[in-house]
Amino acid sequence: MTPARTIILFRPVGLEELELVKASGWKAFPPRLPDQPIFYPVTNEGYAAQIARDWNTKTGSRHGYVTRFEVDADYAARFDRKIVGGREHEELWVPAEELDEFNRHIVGSIEVTQKFLPVD
Repeated sequence: MTPARTIILFRPVGLEELELVKASGWKAFPPRLPDQPIFYPVTNEGYAAQIARDWNTKTGSRHGYVTRFEVDADYAARFDRKIVGGREHEELWVPAEELDEFNRHIVGSIEVTQKFLPVD
């Protein structure tokens, strides 16, 4: 059954995380690492692009991607929204131990909307 309302969220990811999303059939985000207690999708694409471009291209594989996905709005409303800079820097804070359940509330597929490659 499709939820009545969904919200659109974005998640900046590196190549490694993107490969794990792809392996899920574009349906789920991978579990958090032990030192990552929060899964934090963001509420606008501009902020996700800023992270992917300015952070992901400087660490790990040095590739940054913006993913877009929809989540059941009623379910998502249970998580805190945090502003972590300017008002455009809004994140949804999902405890790592709830990520499996969060993934089950993703509606449709996760898609890539932008990619950033390293610039040398």
